[in-house]
Amino acid sequence: MPLIALTGGIASGKSTISRRLQKHGAVVVDADQIVRDVQAPGSPVLREIAAAFGDDVIDPSGALDRAGLGARVFGDDTALKRLNAIVHPAVRAESARRFREAFETDADAVVVYDVPLLVEARADDPWDTIIVAHAPAAERLRRLIELRGLEPGAAQDRIDAQVSDEKRLEIADTVIDTSGTMEHTLEQTDAVWKQLAGA
Repeated sequence: MPLIALTGGIASGKSTISRRLQKHGAVVVDADQIVRDVQAPGSPVLREIAAAFGDDVIDPSGALDRAGLGARVFGDDTALKRLNAIVHPAVRAESARRFREAFETDADAVVVYDVPLLVEARADDPWDTIIVAHAPAAERLRRLIELRGLEPGAAQDRIDAQVSDEKRLEIADTVIDTSGTMEHTLEQTDAVWKQLAGA
């Protein structure tokens, strides 16, 4: 019943790896989806966010205005820390619940936590293995501009807002090099799965 953390910088190919592991039979718990779930309309987390940042961060439908909140906290360390102090504990509790549920359903499950901010928030959790999807920052910048249509400045800002590649690689037990072809990424992922499934 290994508990695996999968992380990587923006546009590093982490989702490709996650989907491949899921295809092999891993139970994937998506941190970004948990964030959306705990901030759902009417949730205690959303009420706390509104209390901290103003009711105008909730749109007319009752949902979080992500772009509006992002504009408020992006580049403001104090505001970002305040937001994280509201969101991270709720995400931690809900992810733990989902891990527990997966292992109760299947004691031999391989559970993969797909988490962008592992270094920032969860590096010291008791993971059996930490997998890092890695492509050089220049390649990730190219993907953000060419594949996702971001302006170069906005793309660079997103990369700069995350921890450095060096800090991610420092905590890696396994690195999947995603800078080459899709086939190469999938081959490495398949090899990692064989190790995990045999663990």
